[in-house]
Amino acid sequence: MSNCPVCPRAAPDGQHLCLVHSGELRAWLAEIPSQARILVEFLAPAGRPAQGRLGGTGSATAPVPVDLRVLNLLGPGRYDPRPDSDDDGPPPLIATLGAWAGHIAYHHPAPTRDSHGTAYIHPCTQASPRHGETVTGWCDWLTAYLPLALAQPFAGGLHEAIGDLVHHLRSLTHTTPRQEPRAAPCPSCDLCTLVRTDGRWHIHCLDCGHQMTPDQYDQHAARYLADRQADAHDAA
Repeated sequence: MSNCPVCPRAAPDGQHLCLVHSGELRAWLAEIPSQARILVEFLAPAGRPAQGRLGGTGSATAPVPVDLRVLNLLGPGRYDPRPDSDDDGPPPLIATLGAWAGHIAYHHPAPTRDSHGTAYIHPCTQASPRHGETVTGWCDWLTAYLPLALAQPFAGGLHEAIGDLVHHLRSLTHTTPRQEPRAAPCPSCDLCTLVRTDGRWHIHCLDCGHQMTPDQYDQHAARYLADRQADAHDAA
């Protein structure tokens, strides 16, 4: 068991992120496509060209038609996930997701056989999202291969990069998933830190990372309420 690089919590055996931050990473990958769809709506003219003064001889200067921050984020570009890279500024969205997918794929063994039937194990040469090299396609791929990524020492770097990307997206869209607290305490740590977050199926604990399906939470909450009622009856 190793310590999470993001916080003092311990990571599960064979993983490099604790349950809280591995769940956070999974949630971010689910959030990014919807944030990107909002950004696409920003790619519209910001205003009409300025009008020249009546009777003047000067020429009018047109304002920048779109938000360049959005254009840079949604446009093409390159990104290097290695920690010693010299990339500056917020990297393009698809380039970041694709580069991390390729980095993860390289650590996935790919068995091959030559013409004589001899088996060889090589790193994968590329990642191929099933639904194309789009924001949604890459996020689906990264989610599917997240267990592999969590087993690698670079899991902390992946968490940092995707987190920076999500925070930059939110700063542009001014949209943050809502968290709705649940009444019953967490069955794992007994703290009242269970929440439901927009875009996440599981009810999850903000303190220990424990996850429950909505049905499991409803059953847990019913048992908790019954136990409290029984305790109150006994005390009376």
